[in-house]
Amino acid sequence: MATAQHAIIAGGGIGGLAAAVALNQAGIRTTVYERGAELRVGGAGLHLWTNAMLALESLGLTEEVRKTAPVQQFCEFRTWRGDLLASWPVGEFADRFGQPTVAVARSALHEVLRSGLTETKIHTGVALDGFDQDDEGVTARFGDGSTDRADLLIGADGVGSAVRAQLLGNTPPRYAGCVAWRGIAELGPETIPAGSFRSIFGRGTRFVYYDIAPGRVHWMSVRNGPAGGADDPGVLRTIARRHLGWADPVQRIIAATDESTVIRTDIVDRAPDAAWGQGRVTLLGDAAHPMSFNVGQGACQAIEDAVILAERLRAEDSVPAALAAYEKERKPRTASMQKAAHILGKLGSWSNPLAVSARHLIMRAGWERGAFKAIEADARYGTRWASAAKTPAA
Repeated sequence: MATAQHAIIAGGGIGGLAAAVALNQAGIRTTVYERGAELRVGGAGLHLWTNAMLALESLGLTEEVRKTAPVQQFCEFRTWRGDLLASWPVGEFADRFGQPTVAVARSALHEVLRSGLTETKIHTGVALDGFDQDDEGVTARFGDGSTDRADLLIGADGVGSAVRAQLLGNTPPRYAGCVAWRGIAELGPETIPAGSFRSIFGRGTRFVYYDIAPGRVHWMSVRNGPAGGADDPGVLRTIARRHLGWADPVQRIIAATDESTVIRTDIVDRAPDAAWGQGRVTLLGDAAHPMSFNVGQGACQAIEDAVILAERLRAEDSVPAALAAYEKERKPRTASMQKAAHILGKLGSWSNPLAVSARHLIMRAGWERGAFKAIEADARYGTRWASAAKTPAA
């Protein structure tokens, strides 16, 4: 039996909505407060590695995800000239672990999660100002002067979390030293085979692409540089010049992109924290453990957070005990990924020609074995939910 009747969730992104779905299925009523004027449905693409797909399967959501999300068959790592550094046969994960790795449009995943919340109240344009808690519950205060009270408060409000600021201090995230431009290209399987993923390494710059739906390809161009910049019109021409001479199909991908889809983001993260919450308040997703894109697990770990938080709220005899158990279980796993993503980001940012050559030697020597073993271990972790898979509601 659940230890809570009602949870307030600050943040209506992937982590917040996943938490609402998981808690609802655990018998806990949820109310979501999103500071944006509407639930964000934009963005480009993301990975759902097998561990996240198994977590979603336990919520009965994978069938809807797989209606649009291509199953990835391989992950390739190459130099900017096209030379192969490593290849991971991730297409075998479906048979080995019960779910594949997929790529999906962020907006599509967001809609799948939202469609599972038929009874959750979602308030948009309402920013959390702060909270007060006592032995019986938590009162959340909002910028419009309203308040709400519940048994617990979950801060799923991103890297600039207001819940985190009150709990742990309003410190800025750590800038990773690089900027990412993301976009969507309209290209069919004759150019980008279905299930493709390719990460291409240059000198102080990278290019990543994978298909997220039939005829739609997510790409990302990463470059070392200062934070806080802005783009003038014609940003695609700038990106194309950056990757001039790179192996096919990089230029074709850029040329097939509508400039209105391009999003510029300063890459940030945080070092792991010793604590996430206190009493009846905790953090989830990027509010708890922001990590760079380099391990592709940001959204996956938020989904895992949501499912395990619901598990602990069902299992423990009080809300504070459940949140403490959730944090104890989650912190080591997410901390290891934060650290790995930070290290891999440094490796990918090398620009000195000798350092770049050394990086490629390292990748050729260890990426297909050592790095792939870590990916396999992450996939295997998700099998903890295999027996809890639900049949989607009719």
